Amino acid sequence: MSPQPAEGGKLKKSFKKYMLMGVLVWLPIIVTIWAIGYIIDIADHLITILPARLQPQAIFGFKIPGIGILIAMVVVFLTGLMTANMLGRRVLAIWDALWGRIPVVKSIYSGVKKVSESLLSDSRQSFKTPVLVPFPQANIWTIGFVSGHIPTEISNTLPHHFGSKSGEDYIPIYVPTTPNPTGGYYIMVHHNDVHEIDMSVDDALKYVISLGMVQPDEHPQPKLHDIFAHKNSKTH
Repeated sequence: MSPQPAEGGKLKKSFKKYMLMGVLVWLPIIVTIWAIGYIIDIADHLITILPARLQPQAIFGFKIPGIGILIAMVVVFLTGLMTANMLGRRVLAIWDALWGRIPVVKSIYSGVKKVSESLLSDSRQSFKTPVLVPFPQANIWTIGFVSGHIPTEISNTLPHHFGSKSGEDYIPIYVPTTPNPTGGYYIMVHHNDVHEIDMSVDDALKYVISLGMVQPDEHPQPKLHDIFAHKNSKTH
């Protein structure tokens, strides 16, 4: 009689195992489809700001799902094309100045603009190398990213070690929060306390956002000492 409970336990474990595997397959698919549908629905609602006679439904006689996304992409592309020339830059500068004069709004607008330019641009101000830093205290380590540079005004006030100029031994690090990496801490850490990780920026962000459940792929990464050497060559 004893083999029956054992077989029942095996079936139960197998059932749980395969159910979990099925959930892991379908969950990202369902969430992705839901997110895309949600974005398309929002974009389609943006069309309602157009005059009724200019809306796609009035022109074609029927509703076209996803037309809002297409229109949004065209508008974004034309905006980028316009701001690539001198006239467009002047218009953008006037627009920025206009938003910069509105109390409260100017802080939000300028903050979002600077962050988006840093994250989306291909310049050296974007995130560079994933690192481990002691934060928020010694012997507690967290993932951070080398980001931007330390202004001279701040660098001159940082404590320095014998044989080095003030602040030149420090590396600016952005420490993201989990699971929302858009919030975090910008800290300046002595290079002796910064340990590089052989991991891409994308993999490190995925690891942080997933609470450590998504393991990184293996890629050869640029070394931290190369970035630090370049930083010191610029200061000398």
